[in-house]
Amino acid sequence: MKTGSGADTATHPEGQGRNPESQPVGVETVPASSSWTKAEPAPLMEAVVEKANMARAYRKVVANQGAPGADGMTVDQLADQLKQNWPTLRERLLASEYHPSPIRAVEIPKPKGGTRQLGIPTVTDRLIQQALLQVLTPLFDPGFSASSYGYRPGRSAQQAVSAMKAHATAGHRWVVDLDLKAFFDRVNHDLLMARVARRVRDKRMLRLIRRYLEAGMFQNGLAAPRRQGTPQGGPLSPLLANILLDDVDKELERRGHRFCRYADDVQVYVRSRRAGERVMASLSDFLESSLRLTVNRDKSAVDRPWNRGYLGYTLTRHKLPKLTLAKASLQRLMQRVREILKRGKGRHIRRVTRELAPVLRGWANYFSLVDVKRPLEAL
Repeated sequence: MKTGSGADTATHPEGQGRNPESQPVGVETVPASSSWTKAEPAPLMEAVVEKANMARAYRKVVANQGAPGADGMTVDQLADQLKQNWPTLRERLLASEYHPSPIRAVEIPKPKGGTRQLGIPTVTDRLIQQALLQVLTPLFDPGFSASSYGYRPGRSAQQAVSAMKAHATAGHRWVVDLDLKAFFDRVNHDLLMARVARRVRDKRMLRLIRRYLEAGMFQNGLAAPRRQGTPQGGPLSPLLANILLDDVDKELERRGHRFCRYADDVQVYVRSRRAGERVMASLSDFLESSLRLTVNRDKSAVDRPWNRGYLGYTLTRHKLPKLTLAKASLQRLMQRVREILKRGKGRHIRRVTRELAPVLRGWANYFSLVDVKRPLEAL
């Protein structure tokens, strides 16, 4: 299972950026008398395009910035684009006539070698996905497992790591560490949409989400269609991953297991190797038969938690284990620092310091559960 930290992927807080009072989105609100019965579809698309929701989504996209998508439009150009095209875009969304643009493929290096593919949507599609996310999250998140920590309001990797320590302290000192092979690239669209439809009855929204899943990906100048997967890079992808993997959480809860899940990082804590091997076999079968996901058996293992680590942390071998920094986490930081210093040759020391400071600060904040003063001083 991956042990990398999320310190490198922190986003800017919502609400920063442009003046929220000057939002370009002029959207009518749903009338207070608007209601629906069990026989009617919930007016979720009306909630998506509602003025306050779109303004909030706009602030989030502007705060996060990010690279342009396939159309080359930047975040700074979004306001003018919406002023000109929002009424038409709104009507197309409500009439189920909007089709997302293809996403732009970007390869980024993985901590342990190789590359990982991100899909960068256009700025307009990031805005729409963010607006969808804000409507969908209150529908799904309250039903998620207490042992699910990734990409959820009020939850964090640090909470998952603290839970890992608590399980080991309680005597569950064997871990079933599951690695899902290329999870985000292998999500089955039909299985995922069936689970979204458990809570979403507005067919316009279901149609739009599927269109986002199936939007082509630009690579080497060509847009290739996608038959599976939910590419990392768009605002909606983490929630869709949680919706699908909630079935895993519910199955583990049904069996009475202690576990932690952060997105596709899953660990189950048991009292013996034999119990762990049984869980590994049965859970692998469940994932492959029920969700059509592939378990990477070369990277998955039943082992002691201090040999595996979790989300960049690991445990000591004491009877009352303590959290400590995984060696790979410090090595990745050192590599990042070396890259910045190498690029900084010939530049003024203040510019190099300005580039280093947020990296070191973000790393220290992520690993705040352990004493990082000594390793930082060693740098």
